[in-house]
Amino acid sequence: MNRRQLLGGAAAGAALLASPHVARAQQAITLNGASQFNDDHVFTRALVRFEELVKQYYTAGPVNFVLHKNSSLGLEKQYFEYMSAGRGAVDYGIVSPAHMSTFSRAAPFVDAPFLFRDLAHWNQVLDQDLFGPVAQEIERRARVALIGYAGGGVRNIFANKRATNMAEIRGLKVRVQGAPIWSRTFQAAGMSPSVIAYNEVYNAIQNNVIEAGENEAAGVEAMRFYEVAPNLLMTQHAITIRPLCFSTQTLARLPAPLQEAIRRAGREAGVFGRQAESSEDGQKIESLERAGRLRRIEFTERAALKRAVDPVMLAYAREVDAEGIYTRINALSS
Repeated sequence: MNRRQLLGGAAAGAALLASPHVARAQQAITLNGASQFNDDHVFTRALVRFEELVKQYYTAGPVNFVLHKNSSLGLEKQYFEYMSAGRGAVDYGIVSPAHMSTFSRAAPFVDAPFLFRDLAHWNQVLDQDLFGPVAQEIERRARVALIGYAGGGVRNIFANKRATNMAEIRGLKVRVQGAPIWSRTFQAAGMSPSVIAYNEVYNAIQNNVIEAGENEAAGVEAMRFYEVAPNLLMTQHAITIRPLCFSTQTLARLPAPLQEAIRRAGREAGVFGRQAESSEDGQKIESLERAGRLRRIEFTERAALKRAVDPVMLAYAREVDAEGIYTRINALSS
């Protein structure tokens, strides 16, 4: 081999190394996802739908998805940390906004209690992308993109005792999410909130550490909370928003057409998740009630409950620089 051939071969090799997508073109891209739940849970199904849509929209090469279920990689807080680190342990998942507060003070506001009047109002807020500024801050600071919004479950209080009004929930020892707004609003309503890890709630009620928790029907069913707290107090205090997240560091390493497919699939999978959860929510409660596992308890003073927490919500919105978003949400007529 002469010198010219040797240099030509070296130049070609250097060009190949400088174009990693060319080198990878013949190899399957593998992406790792995580879910706390089993195959039946709506969050897992929304992630599976996301995977299907990505494969539908990106046909230039094979993409393999590995979805780790049943909390095999920990809980949502860990998933978000993994995505933020961008090392590939978790590339995508559905995460509660409460776990994003380290990067955006306004993140828990997305899923705050007593923010929405009803499902129609909730859908209106999401359709108009009123949480866009929060999503942009999270993507900039945490390096995690919110590519879609799932959720839609109406959250109520499950308890080991009956309660129908403000007087009867006074002092109720209830587990809440870690974001401060949850503790503040439940305290304003007269309850005694505690922050406990999600996977410890069942045992905490069983051992009388707490008396109650709060969740949507899918969570109550999946975690079997009805076994230790069969009374569902219909406070309807929140409608869940669960962003479908993707690591932007992983995203940046992918071919541009695949990036576009991921963002498009995320939006559509979020809509799928919202429609599924909101439609199935009432059905799950009815099914559990028919089976004798759960008792719906009418809460007769929801308006008074909301009045008690409204000043806290407004103060919190101001504190996290979300007063403008809060004003626009309240101005919508559903």
